[in-house]
Amino acid sequence: MGEWFTAIILIVAGLALIVIEIIFVPGTTIVGILGLIATIFGIYLSFVYFGSEVGWWMAAGTAILFGVALYYSFRKNAWDRFSLKDTIQSKVNEGRNSMLQIGDEGIAMSTLRPFGKAEFEQGEFEVRSIGNYIDSGTKVKIIKISNNSIFVEPIN
Repeated sequence: MGEWFTAIILIVAGLALIVIEIIFVPGTTIVGILGLIATIFGIYLSFVYFGSEVGWWMAAGTAILFGVALYYSFRKNAWDRFSLKDTIQSKVNEGRNSMLQIGDEGIAMSTLRPFGKAEFEQGEFEVRSIGNYIDSGTKVKIIKISNNSIFVEPIN
């Protein structure tokens, strides 16, 4: 009885890991590899424990079960309740740039590589350096405002 339990648990767990890999973690990762190894090992054990006839039936059953699981996962939208349906409509600094002017000075609140945050008198804004690395705490000056982008340079 323990042999059946071992083989079936390995196959089911392996198939579950493969489905998780395909649905939630696309790409070749450790989850899919572990699932493949567990499934193959479960089928191998069924050959070893019960002989080739039962082993081939287990292999065929595993293939059918895998096909049904994938069909159910993709066709019936089983994972719809887990998917993100909201989208972000806002943009960085949208509508706030009118408060700033070229030449305003502030302090880098985070390291600019080249993006980061800087604080000015009007508040905290997402800023960008012109390709330079600027440490946190460095005084910066606005040199350009374009659309929703604020470009700064360090003050020497």
